[in-house]
Amino acid sequence: MTNTVNYQKELDQIRKALGYDFMSMALAEPAEYDYVIRWKYASGNTNDRFKRIVLQSGRGIAGIVFKTGKPFSLSSVQKHVQPDTLFNYPITKMENLNSIGAVPIWNDARVAGVLLGGFRGEEQVTEEMLHALETVARKGIGDLNGKELLLS
Repeated sequence: MTNTVNYQKELDQIRKALGYDFMSMALAEPAEYDYVIRWKYASGNTNDRFKRIVLQSGRGIAGIVFKTGKPFSLSSVQKHVQPDTLFNYPITKMENLNSIGAVPIWNDARVAGVLLGGFRGEEQVTEEMLHALETVARKGIGDLNGKELLLS
């Protein structure tokens, strides 16, 4: 008997509970020399193009959060991102997001993934919303326990 985690169902519930237009979860995968980060699950998405995004640690929203282990927010893509640097944020372009917040998902004292919430309209991610997203991630999602520190 296998116990499989339904990340999609959990992500749908989190998005509805927190009120985001779009929510996605990126997970790290081993690559030849390091890790690559891929957006694996999404809720409220308009298409499946997010699955084609592959980021290195430190690149893109997921890569930055994965590498630093710190939350990241962008209250307005239009106001704070120059059009010629928009390629650094492919998820915002593919899902037409105007405001985003992303937090690390910890598992046994390592960043295992990234949880991102975003809005397409005028609504903006606030510090409170980012904190709520972080609180959800720290509770754990699926088999990722949310533990930043291991106490021995």
